[in-house]
Amino acid sequence: MAENDCLPKVSIVTPSYNQGKFIEKTIASVLSQRYLNIEYVVVDGLSTDETGSILERYQELIDTTIIEADQGQTDALNKGFKHCSGDIIAYLNSE
Repeated sequence: MAENDCLPKVSIVTPSYNQGKFIEKTIASVLSQRYLNIEYVVVDGLSTDETGSILERYQELIDTTIIEADQGQTDALNKGFKHCSGDIIAYLNSE
């Protein structure tokens, strides 16, 4: 059994819409955590800035990326939460 398996899984959801200016630092912050048992979900509401290309660059490192229209931050968070399997669920805004 890996040491990771003994730790509670933490799911983190980041909602985003036109946050190209900030999203890369947000993603890097989550991915640089020393806590290893993290599931990362990013929900983007069809951004029209560079957010999409940034998410593509990190696609292999993000567990789930949802890119579709939403009805605002609460809707985006709820979409992300539906994809979470962690024992603890949190969100981190991209700004």
